[in-house]
Amino acid sequence: MKQREKICIIGDGGWGTALALILLKNGHAVTLWSHDPVYAREMARKRENQKFLSGIKLPKKLRISSDIKSAVNESSIIVFAVPTPYLRSVLQRMKKISLTRKICVNVAKGIETTSFMTPDQILRSFIKKAPIAVLSGPSHAEEVARGIPTCVVVASSNDSISRHLQNVFMAPLFRVYRSNDVKGVELGGALKNVIAIAAGMADGLKFGANTKAALVSRGLAEIVRLGTVLGAHQETLFGLAGLGDLITTCFSPYGRNRAVGERLARGEKMKHIQSTMEMVAEGVRTARSVYMIARKKKIDMPISNEVYKVIYQNKSSKRALVDLMTRTAKAE
Repeated sequence: MKQREKICIIGDGGWGTALALILLKNGHAVTLWSHDPVYAREMARKRENQKFLSGIKLPKKLRISSDIKSAVNESSIIVFAVPTPYLRSVLQRMKKISLTRKICVNVAKGIETTSFMTPDQILRSFIKKAPIAVLSGPSHAEEVARGIPTCVVVASSNDSISRHLQNVFMAPLFRVYRSNDVKGVELGGALKNVIAIAAGMADGLKFGANTKAALVSRGLAEIVRLGTVLGAHQETLFGLAGLGDLITTCFSPYGRNRAVGERLARGEKMKHIQSTMEMVAEGVRTARSVYMIARKKKIDMPISNEVYKVIYQNKSSKRALVDLMTRTAKAE
């Protein structure tokens, strides 16, 4: 028997909305917070998140609010489903709201470009007295909302917290594993987005399965190389939050980062691509963070480096992939 919780999801994107549906089915009381009062009212009236999860009916028992103070104060678990670039500004809005005795869960994937902090680190810089966990894995919102079987990982340094959250989120078609490797679960989810952009470039250039398989396998090597230097466990990066998420993001038609790479390869400019996307492709900013961290740490990241050059130095996708293929021969 699940303990009934009051849960607030901060962020009205597709992933936050899909998790709200899972939690509602598990018998919890859920509030979905939107930063936009007009859009919050529209969702409440239409019972649909047309921007980020169209075609999925929102149950009447899902509370939708733009009042962040009341939404948080009335909840025992706070789920942060805010894209990493906006997490800090949302936390600034919450500075006067007490989070004592609440459990905070981050479900976003990325690395902040100014501080190179992960979402867990950003949360800890604002929240001193509340337990913090992360939830990640191969989990496109569109599939989770439609009841497609999905497996994810919840991680916390406190085993009792990860066990409790495992019970809170676990559902017949939403299997939750637990871990104590917070760093690994976060970095696996963040770094794979950069490789997914490269996979999208290969799609845009009409390359085949051979190319995609090479990018995924050598991309995983880069993820492990950088992740372990930053404190992740190798076995975590070979699990759901690393390899599993990498496969999904590189192959799924729902992958935003893969779609960005595909559009870049077709000749669209990055500024135009971003202006036409409702949802955030975290890999675009993470590519810059990875490039800077790898240079500082002197870590060889050839695929990630080429993605950075295509996005930020206007290198052509075709030239980038040719340069990857013609590097000096080496042992695997």
